[in-house]
Amino acid sequence: MRLVLNLLWIVLGGGLVIFLEYLLGGLLLCLTVVGIPFGAQCFKVAGLGLMPFGKEIVRAPSAGAVSFGLNIVWLVFAGIWIFISHIVLAVGLAVSVIGIPFAIQHIKLAALALAPFGKEIRLAR
Repeated sequence: MRLVLNLLWIVLGGGLVIFLEYLLGGLLLCLTVVGIPFGAQCFKVAGLGLMPFGKEIVRAPSAGAVSFGLNIVWLVFAGIWIFISHIVLAVGLAVSVIGIPFAIQHIKLAALALAPFGKEIRLAR
């Protein structure tokens, strides 16, 4: 079932576009030494953006003050805008019954877009 939902997500839910956007953003951020940690987070979100069904976001055991500081920088410069875009997409998809599972995945991505540092993506149980 997860495979079917992920394939539908790629085609109908905007998964391919989200994946490519995060991938491009990560590549651009990795062009500078300062942007490498932020680019790595873009790659992490890109992987979840391509196939979000069957995955969960958990707090990393090593999350600490550095993660908090990096999340603040991320939030100010990019996170809030990415969050808003995922919420708008979620509202648009939630209008139809078929789009509700996709809207839930956009909410999951929106939460990760606010603070990606100190989070891990694991397979759901």
